[in-house]
Amino acid sequence: MSFGYQVLGFGSGNVPIPFQLEYLVVAGGGGGANRSYTRGGGGGAGGYLTATGFDVATTTNYTVTVGAGGGHAANGSDSVFSTITSDGGGFGSYSNAGGNGGSGGGGSGTISGTASGGSATSGQGNAGGTGGTKNSLRAAGGGGGRGGAGGNGAVDSAGNRGGVGGSGLASSITGSSVTRAGGGAGGSQLNSSELTANPISGGSGGGGLGGGVGVYGIAGTTNTGSGGGGSSQEGDTGGAGKTYGGSGICILKYPDDKTITIGAGLTGSTSTSGGYSVTSITAGSGTVSFT
Repeated sequence: MSFGYQVLGFGSGNVPIPFQLEYLVVAGGGGGANRSYTRGGGGGAGGYLTATGFDVATTTNYTVTVGAGGGHAANGSDSVFSTITSDGGGFGSYSNAGGNGGSGGGGSGTISGTASGGSATSGQGNAGGTGGTKNSLRAAGGGGGRGGAGGNGAVDSAGNRGGVGGSGLASSITGSSVTRAGGGAGGSQLNSSELTANPISGGSGGGGLGGGVGVYGIAGTTNTGSGGGGSSQEGDTGGAGKTYGGSGICILKYPDDKTITIGAGLTGSTSTSGGYSVTSITAGSGTVSFT
């Protein structure tokens, strides 16, 4: 009697091969706000999630979305990899409390009382700072960042200054340390010469500077998920989006014996070093797969 054997060819064809990768998923930052009589809060950073040992397999499609930065006083958009979702950053407010998000947006410099910063998604960021008023001076709160909360607007004898943006967080997933997800600074009543001499800083990692009277805040840096800076200058619609949040990013690090396919609708690039490949996806929505 003879016995037949079928060769299954594990590791070839369409047989999924499990392996693990490291990811960093950063959502779009919230937009800062402008309003001449209330002072706009800084935008909160987009949610920031990272981990090693995430299980994937070859011949399987995984969804990727890179969140856009929020427009004027608008939340950023979520970023997604597979089952991982980072929440868009909260908006900086021009009328009341900052928006909730991955990190919270800064509260406005209100004409009466105080305006609280927005809250953050647990494990993704930090709260925005409070804005307020005193003796007709108004200053807005800074947006929260992944590494720290946004600063409160200062309306006291020390001066009229918007709150600084919350600090970002560094990652070495690409092989070098890069800080991302800083909060945008809050706006105030300072003029251009005062701000030039002593800027209101956005959070480390790309948070936008705060503006003032006749001075726009600065947008969050692209592909960092950082918040835009607020100000008291009206306008800022369309164009370069002066107070807009920075777009997010999705970075995947995996063994270099695997090859990634970046699907239509996504923009990305891959580098290889030290036994690993690193793919940075900087825009779009689609799927990736590995062979």
